[in-house]
Amino acid sequence: MVDSLKTFFSPALVRRLGAELVRVHPEFPVDRFVKDACAGLDTLELLDRGRHIARVLGAHLPHSYPEAIDVLLRSLGPAHPTDELVGAGMAPFFYLPHVLFVADRGLEHFDVSMRAQYELTKRFSAESSIRPYIARDPARVFGVLRDWARDPNAHVRRLVSEGTRLRLPWAPRVGWLDANPNRVLALLDLLKDDASTMVRRSVANNLNDLGKAHPDLLVRTAAAWLDGASPERRSLIEHALRSAVKRGDRGALRLLGYGRKPSVSLDRVTFSPQRVRIGGRVTISFALRSTARASQKVLVDIAVHFVKARGATSAKVFKVARVTLGPQERRHFKAAVSLAVHTTRVPQPGRHAVDVIVNGQAMRAGTFTVTSSRRFMAR
Repeated sequence: MVDSLKTFFSPALVRRLGAELVRVHPEFPVDRFVKDACAGLDTLELLDRGRHIARVLGAHLPHSYPEAIDVLLRSLGPAHPTDELVGAGMAPFFYLPHVLFVADRGLEHFDVSMRAQYELTKRFSAESSIRPYIARDPARVFGVLRDWARDPNAHVRRLVSEGTRLRLPWAPRVGWLDANPNRVLALLDLLKDDASTMVRRSVANNLNDLGKAHPDLLVRTAAAWLDGASPERRSLIEHALRSAVKRGDRGALRLLGYGRKPSVSLDRVTFSPQRVRIGGRVTISFALRSTARASQKVLVDIAVHFVKARGATSAKVFKVARVTLGPQERRHFKAAVSLAVHTTRVPQPGRHAVDVIVNGQAMRAGTFTVTSSRRFMAR
């Protein structure tokens, strides 16, 4: 995905951007812009391509930042046609250089830059570009965000929750957000029953992030929001608690109905294959037998302790099932784990331990061995 996005920022895109700008601003030096923006472009990674194009924009747009933003805004294409991002593909990334330009050049022009981000988020997302403004003047930005939380456009409302995430991917952390989680929660409270699934999903992601830094506050907030909650809000809260559940947080498990210590035994564990090459897949099968005299609700996950490059291990939790076990009932489960090479995780050879986790309680299931793939090593 990252490679396809990287190549999306191509000379053809640069020429298209230049054409859009000269269309609304005939004085724009389109030929020089294209030449400078394409210089060295193919040697850069994804975000560096966006930053490079943004820097070249700054060199060729009007020197006055408000005038430059005026040109950029007049060049914008139509906003997202729906309240969802699904199906948009890579097309919105056309505006990545625009938001990077605002983040880098606009801090001294608050009102102009906030207007620019308001328009850009309707076409791409300004979740990253708004963070330097929060870091510099949080009270002023949060005043705007409170208004945007009631905006008719769902993408603007999504920016309120997405831009204030404590652990926003691909974005620097903002210390003020970590130190003031209640200010973030006040915004999320305005959006927890939003009509848009996209916005509610963003709220859940924000809460999930918040719980990594403030786990008790997450549980208290989820408990308060569950009072009188609609099915949509309950779904939001369950999604927000996903990392807490994987951590075995007792408060989160209790809120979801899995707070009791399970009475189960683990048996019939198999790994197929027992030895798997990098790039392959292993299927983990096991059975849980209830040792209780009454029915019990159980949340079943597995944790694979992936071997890292230097020999240490890091656990990744995979969801398996949520079931009710009858008295003395045995239930069989199966989970497939990929050893494919990803941008965020490159599997390493070695013995990988596996735990079965039931209602937050871990039981060692065994190990499987990952071996080098000749095809992968050859690349």
